[in-house]
Amino acid sequence: MKSSFFKSINRFSGRCTPIDFLMIFFSQKVRYVFLFFIMMMWFRNRAYRKIVYCAGISSGITLVINFIVKLFYYKPRPFINHRVGILIPSKMDSSFPSKHTLLVFAVSTSIILHQRAVGSIMWVLSLLTSFSRIWVGHHYPADVISSALIGSMTSIIVDRAARFYHFFSRDT
Repeated sequence: MKSSFFKSINRFSGRCTPIDFLMIFFSQKVRYVFLFFIMMMWFRNRAYRKIVYCAGISSGITLVINFIVKLFYYKPRPFINHRVGILIPSKMDSSFPSKHTLLVFAVSTSIILHQRAVGSIMWVLSLLTSFSRIWVGHHYPADVISSALIGSMTSIIVDRAARFYHFFSRDT
């Protein structure tokens, strides 16, 4: 199942240069768009700093989760076990979890919890990033779906904890 769904997406990679270019952009460069949005929020309004803090904490936690999972679990990337289209080079580490997906969903979920308009744009970018990771041949669909859930849940938990313990209530 995982292989057939992956192949139904990845089989188009390398066939249309403009789409491949977009998928490579989403896979590799969207993190700079996220960084730009976070910096803009930090400097634009003091009230947005809570969002930036939560996004940073969520991102840090997801990086720790990624590190721990990869210590104890190895799932070969699609190009290791199958003949697939690869548009950009990749590490040979575990396919699960997808660090790119973890981080973009951690940030976009933190933002959407407080700023729906900007957060919705960020969520669309997160979905495109996740899809691009399949397109370029680096992850299976289950890897990015699971990573999106982990990144989003981490942000929701951090936000709830911040509200419960009244973090950032003074001057942020």
